[in-house]
Amino acid sequence: MGLIYAEISLANPRQPELKPMQVRALADSGALHLCIPKHIAIQLELDELYSREVTTADGSKHLCPYVGPIQLKFENRGCFTGALVLGNEVLLGAVPMEDMDVLLSPAKQAVIVNPESPNIAASIVK
Repeated sequence: MGLIYAEISLANPRQPELKPMQVRALADSGALHLCIPKHIAIQLELDELYSREVTTADGSKHLCPYVGPIQLKFENRGCFTGALVLGNEVLLGAVPMEDMDVLLSPAKQAVIVNPESPNIAASIVK
């Protein structure tokens, strides 16, 4: 399976006068969070809420700003989340994908809306 990207929209719900940003995000079900580069956090005027210690794939630890809230949209889905500020591209992790009820399709090499709930996102709350 190759790399899967999705076109998503990111916005600051606290600053509705700012235009949303359309970005290409690497979808990674092995990552948990939304990660954004610093220039996106600056463009959206996102507030730093916390600092988080993160462990990257090479095993090294880094202290990163955690910013938010962020409104994220993909096709007919959306959610509100926070993001870690690190890296040079947007990384769409499992938490926001689960929140929006979207899936990775290896056959299509794409992020897709869950075909079992195409019109309204579904969640399990047992």
